[in-house]
Amino acid sequence: MRILLWFALGFGAACACAAYLSALWPWLAVSVIFVAAVVFLLCKKKKTFALLLLVLAGFLTGTLWYRLYSGAVLAPAKTMDGFTGQISVTCSDYSHESEYGSVAEGMMYVQGKSYRVRVYLKGEKVTPGDRIQGVFRMRYTAPGGQQDATFHKGEGIFLLAYPAGEYTVQERQTYDLKYVPAALREKLLDMLERIFPTDTEGFARALLLGDSSRLSYETMTDFSVTGIRHVIAVSGLHVAILFSFLGYVTGKRRLPMILIGVPVLALFAAMAGFTPSIVRACIMQLVMLLALLTKREYDTLSALAFAVLAMLVANPLTVTSVSFQLSVGSMVGILVFSGKVYRRVTDVIGGNKGKSLRARLVRFLCKSASVSISAMVFTTPLAAFYFGTVSLIGVISNVVALWVISFTFCGILIACLLGFLWLPLGSAAAWVVSFPVRYVLQVSAALAKFPLAAVYTESGWIVAWLVLCYGMLGVYLLCKGRRTARLCFAMVLSLCLSLTASWLLPLTESYRITVLDVGQGQCILLQSDGRTYMVDCGGDYGEDTADLAARTLLSQGIGRLDGMILTHFDEDHSGGAGYFLSRIPTDLLILPNMPNEEALASKKTLIADSSLQIAYEDTFIAVFASDNLTSGNESSLCVLFQAENCDILITGDRSMTGELELLQKAAIPDLEYLVAGHHGAAASTGTTFLNAVKPETVLISVGKDNDYGHPAEQTLQRIEAAGAKVLRTDEEGTIIIRG
Repeated sequence: MRILLWFALGFGAACACAAYLSALWPWLAVSVIFVAAVVFLLCKKKKTFALLLLVLAGFLTGTLWYRLYSGAVLAPAKTMDGFTGQISVTCSDYSHESEYGSVAEGMMYVQGKSYRVRVYLKGEKVTPGDRIQGVFRMRYTAPGGQQDATFHKGEGIFLLAYPAGEYTVQERQTYDLKYVPAALREKLLDMLERIFPTDTEGFARALLLGDSSRLSYETMTDFSVTGIRHVIAVSGLHVAILFSFLGYVTGKRRLPMILIGVPVLALFAAMAGFTPSIVRACIMQLVMLLALLTKREYDTLSALAFAVLAMLVANPLTVTSVSFQLSVGSMVGILVFSGKVYRRVTDVIGGNKGKSLRARLVRFLCKSASVSISAMVFTTPLAAFYFGTVSLIGVISNVVALWVISFTFCGILIACLLGFLWLPLGSAAAWVVSFPVRYVLQVSAALAKFPLAAVYTESGWIVAWLVLCYGMLGVYLLCKGRRTARLCFAMVLSLCLSLTASWLLPLTESYRITVLDVGQGQCILLQSDGRTYMVDCGGDYGEDTADLAARTLLSQGIGRLDGMILTHFDEDHSGGAGYFLSRIPTDLLILPNMPNEEALASKKTLIADSSLQIAYEDTFIAVFASDNLTSGNESSLCVLFQAENCDILITGDRSMTGELELLQKAAIPDLEYLVAGHHGAAASTGTTFLNAVKPETVLISVGKDNDYGHPAEQTLQRIEAAGAKVLRTDEEGTIIIRG
């Protein structure tokens, strides 16, 4: 009956309710108990009754445990939310670069309790044991904080620290053995850099230790589109490969495997940063070793339930970790469906019996396909929700690429070990291992270019299709006379209809304005008469902005821009442009006449040192340059987009002075829409300007809880006085206006 499995299911459900529905979970707990009581009274089957009782017991225990954990562990950390003052943090790992400086992890004490904290620095490099002391602004990441919760809570990091004054970094005075895993990780990363060629070193780092910082944006995109991104995020796959390697080295003898396997797995998990997926896999492997030692039967589902329960007891908020959800989801899918899928696939293909090379190859391909399909059952909706991507070519790419990953992982590890013995020998081994690495990179790049390699949830039609598919899958599993061919046909047909609607609907509109929710930045799509122009491409994170913009266009079947206009080169307006253009090219690139550190390329590039005009069918686009040719906000290009019954003006980061200059140079008509200058800053969108252009609606592209206080209250008051409506991306999300 797998008692632990059903108990863990209820315990996990309680943790999820408490984490995601923190304000409602007490009432939800009461409701669950009431519903369970009714079901118990109506239930006649003893087995079903027992299972429900186990789930309820798990839910009640999880609810009680979260309450105790919240009071004992989370409550002291929560007192630091919004605190600004002197703190002291002892670093536990090496710092790494970020877009705004460097980031370090360490430990600090709050009310006598030790907490993991992530510290954002101005660029300093720190090592384990170093002490950071100074004035910082603190943020609490778990539910109940002043700002939105972040993914860090799932990793056990409940506090973030940002510089708010002077601080110092004091080098460590003594060495502690607990810093050995971090030091070994750094030595491995250094060895990988020394022995591997430039084109394969980034993948080697990612595959062995999960460090994807050296992988290009294009490679990361290819892996995401083809559904094999999990190979570069250290997970259960890597633990399984490492354990198989240890089994080969020890000859699968029980005592050597236990004596060597336990410390090696613990060390590997520590070097990988104890990510939830690694911890889950290591716990399951340790349970298997224990079963091997005691000669007990090993039940994979029970081991998974034990791993989940142990992790949630240690930190109930682990349930919110994307890594945890994907890891558990893939394992559940494989354990529940892979055998059935394998039998179904082999029945259809045939020729899988016997010991011939052909039969073995068929079995291998069928097994790989069945595992990939099964893993995707629960991970596909998670990937769609978190990453906005549904890989349609994932099964093929996993079958084609994953067979070489085990050999490559072991080869990278051996090359590093040989490199420590004698560097030329390690370099020779790395040169050999680079060939399968290049194979994986080339396969992912080639498959990612296939038409419809992936679809994107920026289209509501694709979301509806995904929901429909899971509805059909549920009916299929409940039916006795299952027709797999009919299910596949229905899924393919509904996908075709959804894609047709996604691609054709924008063409039926006279215009469409999309202000993407990119956080503290700006990225706007202007569409009319079958053409698409983009104004700016920047936000909190350039790569995320590029991803969102690309997914939005690809979901409409648009693989090429007619034009991109950058108002100026601040990161929050242009930081994602280079990434975006590597994915979706543009026929025309219009840039301001100011210094630009980033080289951007397109079919045709124009430097707007004077006003430009673009006209096609019923659409007119005017680009107004500034007389101020410095690199400041006043040099921002202004863009006037006029389509049928729609006039919209974008002024970049110009202040009131720049707005007045625009009014003197150009005849701006009364506007339906105005994009507030400088994200609604107090010095922009002035009263004179508002009275001159008379906008009906003012759109503000701004990040939630940003550090700049945008939009300013004075700006909002001026807009209200002008009689205009306000739409903000921090409140509305992505804003789409159709005509």
